[in-house]
Amino acid sequence: MPASSNFQQAIREAQSSALVGPNVVNKALPYVGGGMVLTAGGVAGGLALLASNPSAFQPLFWVALIGNFILFFVAQNVALKGNSSTALPLLTLYSLLTGFTLSGIVALAIGTAGIGSIGVAALATGVTFVIASVLGRRMSDSVGQSLSAVVGLGIVGLLIAMVVQIIGGIFAPGVFHGGSFELLIAGFGTVLFVGAAFVDFYTMPRTYSDDQYLAGALGMYLTYINLFIFILRLIIALNGGGRRD
Repeated sequence: MPASSNFQQAIREAQSSALVGPNVVNKALPYVGGGMVLTAGGVAGGLALLASNPSAFQPLFWVALIGNFILFFVAQNVALKGNSSTALPLLTLYSLLTGFTLSGIVALAIGTAGIGSIGVAALATGVTFVIASVLGRRMSDSVGQSLSAVVGLGIVGLLIAMVVQIIGGIFAPGVFHGGSFELLIAGFGTVLFVGAAFVDFYTMPRTYSDDQYLAGALGMYLTYINLFIFILRLIIALNGGGRRD
C-alpha cells in the first residue's frame, strides 16, 4: 500500500517541533480537494464502463492499478523535488486512475447497501477532515509524535492482516473474504486512517517545505482515499457483502 510510505517518512522526520514548511498545509489543501474531485470523475468513468461493457472493465482495471502504483512513486519523487509544473499533471492522472480503480468497490457498495452508502462514506470522510484540520494543527509534540508512532505501527499491522486475508482467502474464502474477519479489518482500517488524518496535519509542516506542497498534498490525499475505502468496506461488511455461506 503506497500510503504507508507517507506515514513512515513522517514518523522518521517529525522528531522535533521545528516547522520545515509553516505554510505547506494551506498550500496543499486546494490540491487535495482537486484530487478528490478528479477521483470522483474517475469513479464515474469506471462505473459507466461497468454498466456499458463489463467484460472490458477487468483488464483495464489491472492496467490502471499497475500503472497507478508506478505513477505514485514517480509523482512522489518529482513532487519532493519541488518541481510542481511536472508533478501536477502526474498527480492529475494519478487521481483519475485512482478513481477508476475504486469504481469496483463503489459498485459493490451500491449493490450491497444502496447509493446512500457512498454519501455516508463521503460525509464521514469530510467530517473527519474538518475535525482533523482543527485539532491536528493544535496537537502538542508529545501527542503528535506518539500518535504518529501508533499510526505507523497500525499500518504495519493492517498490511499483515491484509496479506493474511489474501492468502487465507485462497484456502478458506468463506472465512477470510467475509464475515467477522472482513469486519475486523474494515473497522481497524477505518479507525487507523481517522488517526492518520490527525497525524497528517501535525506532521506535514514538520516534514515538507513550503515548496513541497504537492508531495504533502499527495500524502494527505492518500489518507482520505484510504479512509473512504475502509468506511465503504465497513458498510459492505455490516450489510453482509462478500459473505460466502
